Amino acid sequence: MARILFLTDFSEAYARNLLLGIARYAHTVGQAWSLCRLPLSIRDKFGIKAVLDLARKTRADAVIGQFYNTDNVELFAREGIITIAQDFKTRFTTILNITGPHTLAGKMGAEYFIKKGFRHFAFYGTRDVVWSDERLQGFRDTIRQADADYTFSALCKTAENALWDYDSHQLVTWLQSLPKPVAIMACDDNHAYHITEACQQSEGGGGSGGDLRIPDRIAVLGVDNDETICRLSTPNLSSLNQNIEQGGYDVAQLIDRILHDPATPREDVEVLPTHIITRQSTDIYANNDQHIAKVLKYIHEHISRKLSVDELVQLVPLSRRLLETRFKKSMGTSIYDYILQIRIEKVAQLLCDGKSVSEAAIELGFSDIKNLSRTFKQLRGITPSEYRREIFSPKH
Repeated sequence: MARILFLTDFSEAYARNLLLGIARYAHTVGQAWSLCRLPLSIRDKFGIKAVLDLARKTRADAVIGQFYNTDNVELFAREGIITIAQDFKTRFTTILNITGPHTLAGKMGAEYFIKKGFRHFAFYGTRDVVWSDERLQGFRDTIRQADADYTFSALCKTAENALWDYDSHQLVTWLQSLPKPVAIMACDDNHAYHITEACQQSEGGGGSGGDLRIPDRIAVLGVDNDETICRLSTPNLSSLNQNIEQGGYDVAQLIDRILHDPATPREDVEVLPTHIITRQSTDIYANNDQHIAKVLKYIHEHISRKLSVDELVQLVPLSRRLLETRFKKSMGTSIYDYILQIRIEKVAQLLCDGKSVSEAAIELGFSDIKNLSRTFKQLRGITPSEYRREIFSPKH
């Protein structure tokens, strides 16, 4: 039986989903694992040595925690305790990390908004925190590479007390200064909630709050898909889902392997971003051309079935040729290719939700799985089956 100390913020869904993944691994292998949950206040009040003392007393095999980079984490290794850092501020080089391709998450957020027709973008996050910095980088770089005419702005606070001690006046002032409509990606759901809260308070207080309506003027996207935060938000918050539970499963498997074979290679565990859950905060298609905006909305609302250009032409007072010309000028791709991209993204989302390749194909109206696989690989670089294995297979 493995004994693990977990030092983290259990008010966050991220930590709870890691725990679910660890529990799933223990159930899969038929083991009764002991998991001791420690609040961060123990580390903050008494220091890392107090955590070490608890690890000794409980005869812990491993410690997973949110560590400061000033914490002497090598103390655990000297006691033969496996030590793994949950992404907190920066990655460690002397111990293992639970981390992720955060730049990819930023890229996914940018591509999501670009497909919705936005031309003005912004990022709200925390400075000098690895997952925020890298999501900012991925978001900003994707925007800049997509079109030189796109605008971009960022507001990043200092990390100290950034979650609760934030300046709502500064946030509102920044939001009001942005060209509209604007698509904003936040580094996580908590920061996205700050935006929806600030907009709601500004609107309720009169003045220029009307310029901060969500999603009409501001679309907001978070990261982690914390259901509690997303549904407390007004309007409900869209968020980029991550395969956190699988990350917990992979961490547990790695710990088990090391306990059985100390020579097991040490590799960081990556929590992969999977897909974006659209709720009210991004339920809009921004485009200066009202006809293209109407077509975009129709495509996304009916993407689960086959769509034809002729069907879309019936929506607007334009000829097929003129619609195709204006669509390509606005979106940078043909109507056919745009629909194909969105359909493949929907397939990927269904695979992330646990559907098989054949189930996803049936749900999206693909009659030929081979053709689906070929198109999926052209756009994603791997087949649907490979993508599904990458999401759900243990990484170690």
